[in-house]
Order: sequence, then structure tokens, then C-alpha cells
Amino acid sequence: MKTRALLALTILFAAPTVALASGGHDAVGCAGCHSIHAAKGALIFAVPPNTKDTGPAKEAFSGTTALCLGCHQDADKGGMGIAPISRHVSHPYGLKTVNAKVAKVPGELLREGGRFECLGCHDPHPSNPYYKYLRVDTGAKGQGMDKFCAVCHPMKADQAVASTQVTLFTSMDETGNRALAPVEAGAPAGTAPAKAPKKKSK
Repeated sequence: MKTRALLALTILFAAPTVALASGGHDAVGCAGCHSIHAAKGALIFAVPPNTKDTGPAKEAFSGTTALCLGCHQDADKGGMGIAPISRHVSHPYGLKTVNAKVAKVPGELLREGGRFECLGCHDPHPSNPYYKYLRVDTGAKGQGMDKFCAVCHPMKADQAVASTQVTLFTSMDETGNRALAPVEAGAPAGTAPAKAPKKKSK
């Protein structure tokens, strides 16, 4: 019995290393990130949340950002050193609120209470076919990244790109049909795109 338990623990802790060699989360499977019987933190996560790394306000990250940083941060900053991100060259993450002067983030990309976390841009599930698990198809190696950036930054994007309708990927909706219209230039942050008025029946 002890041998089985030891083998299970070895597989659990080796899984992230195998994933790095095999191509991200696809090789890890569900149990690489989630554990039903040995859950640590929210979302039945198999890895404890990172409580050591801190944001710009010098407070520890929380929510799904802390879960992602449990793996994706250097060991000296509380992570496992698997594809660690560097905050000074990365898009901001773990924000309690979004500055409406900087970005007009659609509500679908925000978490509880208007937080902007890693899951705003990424859906890390293996079912996501997009580059770097982004929630919008940016093509091979992210060549069409402008299309994704324009979702939240329409005023800074080329008008032809900003006016393009994109489809958000979310593993929580298995229909794959979540179309997101371009954000209107004057719309406040966190608002849904405008919908066409319904036609009155005669």
C-alpha cells in the first residue's frame, strides 16, 4: 500500500516536469492541476496557491492568479519554476480593478468582483487549441496577436482589426460558440458589447 502511495506522489510531483517536456498542460491531464482527494486551495487545485509572490502593492496574490503562480513562478518567489513569468515584461495580472483609461475589458474576461487575473486572457485547459492557451485564436505562434489585444484596447488598435468580431474560447461552455462583438469606444470597462435591439413582432 505504501508503494502505491509513494508512486502516486512521485507521479503527481513529476507531472509538471513531464508537461514541460511534452508541450504544456496537454501532457499533464486533469490530475496535473486538480486533485479531488488531496485538494489544496480553491478549484480543487493539486498544487498549493503561491502565497510568497507579491503584486505591485506588495501583497500576496490571491484567487486563480495565486493558483497559476503555484507552478508558473520561480522557486524563490513561491512557485515551482515551471515556465515562470516575469512581471516586468509581462501583461499585468492579479489586478483588483481595471483602469478604464487603460483598457475596456469585457465582463467575460473579468473574474469575481471585477478582478483581472490570468484566466482573463488564458484558458489553460487542454481542450483549448489556441496559441499559449489564449482565449482568442491568434494564429500560429501568435502572429495575429493584434486581434486579441484589440478586444480590450480598441482605441490603440488598427480600426480594421478592432472592428473584427472574435470568438472567445472558454472550457466552461463546450458549445464553442461564444462570439464577442468589438467593444465600443465609449463603453465603460467591464460592460458587455452592445446588442442589436429586438424587432417588434406585428
